[in-house]
Formats: sequence, structure tokens, C-alpha cells
Amino acid sequence: MEPIAFAASDSVRYGVLASSLACLALLCEPQLTNPALAQTGSGGQLEVGVLGQYTSYDEGVAVEAKPGAGGRIAFFLTSVFALEANGDYTVTNRGTDTERVTVTRLGADLVAYGQVTSWNAFYVGAGYERQYYRGATYQDEDAANVILGGRISVGSRVAFRIQGRGTFAPFGTIRTVNLSADAGISIFAFGGPPRDADLDTVPDKHDVCPGTPQGVSVDAQGCPVDSDGDGVFDGPDACPGTPPGASVDEQGCPSDDDSDGIFDGVDVCPDTPAGAMVDEAGCPTDADADAVFDGLDRCADTPAGAEVDPSGCPVDSDGDGVFDGIDRCPDTPDAVAVDEFGCPTDSDMDGVFDANDECPGTPPNTEVNARGCPLVSDADGDGVPDSADRCPNTAPGHPVDAVGCPVLFVIAGGAFVTQQGQQEKLILQGVNFQTSRSRLTQESYAILDLVAASLLEHPDVHIEIGGHTDATGTDAINNPLSQARAQAVMAYLARKGVPLERMEAHGYGSRQPIATNRTREGRAQNRRVELRVIEQQN
Repeated sequence: MEPIAFAASDSVRYGVLASSLACLALLCEPQLTNPALAQTGSGGQLEVGVLGQYTSYDEGVAVEAKPGAGGRIAFFLTSVFALEANGDYTVTNRGTDTERVTVTRLGADLVAYGQVTSWNAFYVGAGYERQYYRGATYQDEDAANVILGGRISVGSRVAFRIQGRGTFAPFGTIRTVNLSADAGISIFAFGGPPRDADLDTVPDKHDVCPGTPQGVSVDAQGCPVDSDGDGVFDGPDACPGTPPGASVDEQGCPSDDDSDGIFDGVDVCPDTPAGAMVDEAGCPTDADADAVFDGLDRCADTPAGAEVDPSGCPVDSDGDGVFDGIDRCPDTPDAVAVDEFGCPTDSDMDGVFDANDECPGTPPNTEVNARGCPLVSDADGDGVPDSADRCPNTAPGHPVDAVGCPVLFVIAGGAFVTQQGQQEKLILQGVNFQTSRSRLTQESYAILDLVAASLLEHPDVHIEIGGHTDATGTDAINNPLSQARAQAVMAYLARKGVPLERMEAHGYGSRQPIATNRTREGRAQNRRVELRVIEQQN
């Protein structure tokens, strides 16, 4: 063999070959099988494979690069280390077809495997190789080799292998380096993963559900799992957290036909109008109970009972400020004041609405005209209509109270003054007591209320309240009785606000009669209560 120097171009050749093998072995990840079932090799397994190879021979050998074929057999000591025997055969030449050369290589390697994924591994190895060149070149060489490759599982017992080999023969007269790339199929026997026909990672002998579709998650017995109970198995289920009861599509995702946020199947009201707010059951809410759903209701706080338009806002047909449905008088004229029920107000109850009533203080039961003013006359001219006048024959010019009756008294110059202008005691006509008792009758209260009002209008007047009886009975009875009656009147006036320090009570018994005690009428006049001014402070 002619000596040939080692060329620098060989380094380029080595680099390109090595990088290509690294890509194929480590980075290329075709999805060929279920990763959980990938063949990774295990202790005690035997690997038998065939390969095709292409060798670039050292220039010192002087033969052309050609493809060839070969095989390998390996025994796995563990899942990491294996002993491998290999051989290949190549037919080539020395430059012309007439200078044929056959190359046979037999070798043994210790190989170490490193797992990349459950179906992809890389490996490195080193060993011994014997090379036989026959034909136009005839020689034998002992060599050392290193290998770098990758293994990709294509089934539970089949793997695709691709590798690069560098062979260095330093023992002959010429040191040679040959580079090879090969690819092949390997079959594993004696051990490895058990058979799994449906590729669900549960061996057939333990698989209770052997026909599981690919990609479906299974339990320990090999049966499909449906965690959310929607009828779509985990794995294919694109929405694995579907709430119980919700309807789902083929991908296992919930549907919501009315787009209210509550899934079909759970939605009690599946036809909710778009935009309406719903409760947790998917039914529209109506907070103000006006039959227009929240979310669509532009007036969400409509009062109970009010009629609303399609947008949920109250209607007020007569424009009186009280909504239809609540308005008891829905045809109120314009600009008429109404009460809370929408009905026009008539404060004096004369049948004329306040807004049109020119005489708003008309007494009850008084007939009025269209302007709300009384129709009837005032016969006694006291300013109180005859329909409300309890004393219709009052003397002309005599002061009267609100019901047309003469005023009992006036106070002038610190004394009670009659209509004739005389100063005298004032007899309280109509103030009476229960027989032989000091309890006032119910009819007395109205007279005493007038007395109290007059005294309060004259805070500088002090009075004496005198109690008188008729001559029936003894002084031992009449004197205490008259005193008690005078005190009863004083007590009533005090309750109405007259200060006690402005009043004195005295009982005179029967000692000061103003009429005869021999007749019934005279005795009635003698039983009386009198008021007298006793002091005036300037």
C-alpha cells in the first residue's frame, strides 16, 4: 500500500459527518408512537438489527466511498450499558471498476445509553474492529473505533437507529481513519415492556378496557377516565373542568346558547334574552318587579305597582307626578295639585280643588260656587255662614266665636266687662257639676277652654274663682262643696296653661244668692261659678 499523508480536509469531513449524526440522534423527534410504550432497552434484553451504511475511507487506503450493509447484535447489561457485536460488508474499487475491492469489518463495542425522552435516546460507545480489504487492495488492519448515535422507538419492540462511526488504525505502517454513517432497524427480545395493543400504557394482561382509543387518559385498570363527568374522556377533552350537569360539544367544552354565562344543562332558563342579568340558575332577575329584566331595565328602581314602558321606565299619562298603576285618578287636569295617590286635593272639602279654590277656608258642609266660595247668606251678619252658625240669631254687632256664638266675656282695664261696659263678676254660664259632687260635666269643658284662652291672652290679670250653692242642705255640706267646685275649675284652667299663682279659689256656700231659693229656677241660678278680677300688676 502506498503511503498517503493525512489530509487537512479530513477534519472538515469529520465535522460535517458528526454534526449531521448529532442532529439525527438528539434533535429530531418524529411522533412515531406513544412515548409511554417506547423501547428504551433494559437489563437482559437482546437487540438484533440490520443496517445500511456509507463509509468514507482514508486516502491512505485509496478506495472510493461506497454504501454497504451490515448487522448488529447487542446484549443489555443494564438499561444504560450494552455489549454490541457488529459487522458490515462493502463492495468498492480503487478508482475504476476493474480494480474491485471488498471491505469487511467485524467489531465489538461497549455502548452507554442516555435517555432524552421516553422514546428518544442517544448513545456513545467505543471498541475494537478488524478490517479486511480484498481484491485490488489486499490487507488486514486492527483498529479502534468510537460511535455516536441516536435511537428512536417505533413500537414496543422496534427502534430506528442512526449513528456515526470513526475507525482509527494506528497499528500498521500507515495510520488510517475511516468515517461511516449508518441507519437501520433493531428488534428487541427477551424482556422489555409487555404488549399493549391499545397503547394506553396498561399491559394487555392487566387491561380491563383493551379497546381504549389512542390519546385517552386511563386509570390503573386501563379504562378511560372522565374527571368532569361530561361524557368526553380525559385526553381528548379540551375543557376538563366542566361543571357537573353542563352540556358539552364534541371537544368536551360547555355550550351557552343564550350567552348568559350559565352553561346549557345547568341553565334553568335557557332562552334568556340577550343582555339580561341572571341569577346562579341562569334565570333573569327583576329587582323592581316591573316585568322588565335587570340589564334591560333602564329604570331599575321603579316603585312597586307602577306601570312601565318596554324599557322599564314608569309611565305618567296625566303628568301629575304620580305614575300610572299607582295613580288612583289617572285623568287629573293639567296644573292641578295632587296627593300621593295622584288625586287632586280639596283641603276644605267643598268640592273645588285647591288649585282652583278662591276661598280655601270654607267651613265644612258649606255650599260653594265654582270658585269654591260660599253660596249661602249670613242671616245675622256675624260673619259665620248660616250653615255653620250654631247661634243664628246673634244680636247685631255682638262679638262671636268661630261657630257664630256670642263671646262670653272680654277683659278691659283689668276687669271683666259686659256688652254694656259695666265692670262686674262674670258668671260662667254652662259650667256645671255632677249632683252633690265637685266633678265637672263634659259640657263644661268648652266654656272653660274659652276662659283659659282669654286669661292666657292677658297674662297680667289675676282672678278669684268663686263657688256658690243654693240653700238646700246645711252649711256643713254646702261650704266644703262650693270650695271643692271652685278648686275643680282652677285645676282645669291650670291644666290648660294658666299659672296657679294667678288664681285663687273660694267657696261661699249659699251665703251670696242672686235669686230666690224658693223656686227651682232661683236655686239653679244660685248654683254657679263666678270669676272676679282681684289684682292687676302694672
